[in-house]
Amino acid sequence: MGKLDKHLIVAQNAMARQSQVYCSGRHRFTVIAPELLRVEVADSLDFNFEPTQIVWNRDLGAYPFEIDFEETHTIIKTSAATFYFNMKKEKVDKVVIDGESIDPYKHNLKGTARTLDGTNGRAKYDNGVVGRYGAAVLEDNSLILGSDGMVKARKPQKDHYIFATKQPQRALELLYSITGKPPMIPRYAIGNWWSRYYAYEQQEYLDLMDRFKKEGIKFTIATVDMDWHVTDVKKEFGFKGIEGIYAIFVGWTGYTWNKHLFPDYKQFLKDLKARNLHTTLNLHPAAGVRWFEDQYEDMAKAVGIDPETKKTAKFDITDENFLNAYFKYLHRPYEEDGVAFWWIDWQQGTKSKLKGYDPLWACNHYHYLDNAYLGKRPMILSRYAGIGSHRYPVGFSGDTIVTWKSLDLQPDFTARASNVGFTTWSHDICGHMLGYPKNDELYLRWIQFGVFSPICRLHSTKERGIFFPSMSKEPWNHPSVYEDAVRYLNLRHALIPYIYTAYYENYKNSVPICKPMYYDYPADNVAYKIKNQYAFGSELVVCPITSKVNDTKKAFRDIWVPEGEKYIDFFTGEEFESGYHRIGKELKDMPVYARAGSIIPMAITEYNEWDNPENMHIKIYPGNNVYSLYEDASVNQDYLEGKNVITDFEIKDEEGFLTFEIRKAKGDLSLIPKIRNYKLEIHNLENYQLESVTINGKEAKVEIEGSFINLEGVESSKGAKLVLKLKESENNGAM
Repeated sequence: MGKLDKHLIVAQNAMARQSQVYCSGRHRFTVIAPELLRVEVADSLDFNFEPTQIVWNRDLGAYPFEIDFEETHTIIKTSAATFYFNMKKEKVDKVVIDGESIDPYKHNLKGTARTLDGTNGRAKYDNGVVGRYGAAVLEDNSLILGSDGMVKARKPQKDHYIFATKQPQRALELLYSITGKPPMIPRYAIGNWWSRYYAYEQQEYLDLMDRFKKEGIKFTIATVDMDWHVTDVKKEFGFKGIEGIYAIFVGWTGYTWNKHLFPDYKQFLKDLKARNLHTTLNLHPAAGVRWFEDQYEDMAKAVGIDPETKKTAKFDITDENFLNAYFKYLHRPYEEDGVAFWWIDWQQGTKSKLKGYDPLWACNHYHYLDNAYLGKRPMILSRYAGIGSHRYPVGFSGDTIVTWKSLDLQPDFTARASNVGFTTWSHDICGHMLGYPKNDELYLRWIQFGVFSPICRLHSTKERGIFFPSMSKEPWNHPSVYEDAVRYLNLRHALIPYIYTAYYENYKNSVPICKPMYYDYPADNVAYKIKNQYAFGSELVVCPITSKVNDTKKAFRDIWVPEGEKYIDFFTGEEFESGYHRIGKELKDMPVYARAGSIIPMAITEYNEWDNPENMHIKIYPGNNVYSLYEDASVNQDYLEGKNVITDFEIKDEEGFLTFEIRKAKGDLSLIPKIRNYKLEIHNLENYQLESVTINGKEAKVEIEGSFINLEGVESSKGAKLVLKLKESENNGAM
């Protein structure tokens, strides 16, 4: 065995402070934080000091605690909670928070699932770290992640982390503290993705991208499914492969471009880049590297096989030599040619040569690390491999069925995943297979949800004869909703500045992009009951429609406005006070709400530009708020060193005056345009009159145009300020 390449090894801080540890026989307790207790049970005092696949850091600081005893319990008391460890049952069977006793093994609010493959509206959720009444348990049964970067066996022991906080947001902060932060994804990934399981030819694919541009439909990522490589290996190479049930998969693994479809793949990748598109390719690595692959000779020699034997270089995640060569010969050269990242479509189970070592975890971990090798910001697309998977965005939820039930599941599924810190689910928007692929209503409702989800990736399978018609998701294949589909997809593109800032909040402050309502209102029972309503970023609340319209041509659902708040419809401006509301929406409309005081920055682009914009559209809702727009270099890792720009937008609504200020940008101003133009859209602007405008420190004259005020030539280093006065009229009661 060799040594794993250095860039595939991560540094961890797994050793806890000795001051935080108490041992009693075969039991060891570590107070990681006042709200987090680690409990180990091990024979022969053989406790684990090393990092695991899940937990990388156990030193969060020094926190005082007390130890006490009862006849049956060891009691650990911190400033936040009291933990009762039952010595006979060898577990914490009671946690006391604010005088309330809670069983941490009950009432778990769940997290997420490995995949939604083949599901139709149901999912089997793993446990999360958020409990309905404030306590939850993370059972770490994962293996050891050694200092050499390789995963190793672990001696049998019980290793539980007890979370004790009635603030779900705090539980998530603690989870990230011990498992690692969720990294930023490249900015371009927030735009629309095109994906289809279909054997495109090179020019055919480029023509499709050109038609999208002609139709004004903005995409930033171009996905090529498995047909980028040779799949009919029997016809092409005479390879007979595996017989029986696995024969259908024999061509799934491949690394040699299909020159019949892509005669000049390097030019193909260049042509996509010239269209401002980033390319990802599909991978099924389970079958290893076979003799007919272009890279076989190098791979065989790297793992000690004589190429003349034509023996397969087996996919082996326990072999350092294989892992090094796997990336060096199979993937990195294609990345140098223009592949941005890889879609790891692992569907071959959880077993490997090492018991308990899931190949999916290895694929995610090492692929993510290697994708950073050339200095870019890494990303993958792959299924969820357990807690800690947030370190390897983006999540691929698998092949879903095209039904209303599937759509109805996904909003809650996406938000609930916050409870395990997995905040970047990417679904097959509009569904992958079977079901109702020609249902225009279902198609548009799914796009509406996709626009207000972490990733908006349209995908479908290929048609398979008259019984399986075309599943492709081009808007022109759904003519009755074509214009609305394009409108929503382009809204997604416009929202890139807002969503990118939400990703930064996830990285910096542990705030999920899509979060359940109980994260902000943990003491309100309604927050746990309201279905398919979630916060999307800091300013918006989204309530997707997941059912058909009725005879009134509207679909109905309940929305909930928390006590003391006001929601304003993002599209219509209709206002809602606190309480339940039954709302109806025509197919073209979607329930999305801004809170009073919300500020939503959007980009104005000519086509699919995704970088920091020169022209911006800001939606403003009267109230009091400061919104901090985050920007950085978008595609490298400089953000880890704090290289970014923050532009604060402030709204004040006081004593009949409405003030909106664009403050001076702070940080590395070379990352953003020196001068920006702002199109301000102010809710209920007709109720105000213009008092003053200051741009770059000087008074300026602007005009009110309907609901808009244009501020042009604003220097990022100086900012601008707008003051409006409430008109004295009888119509102002709505304010």
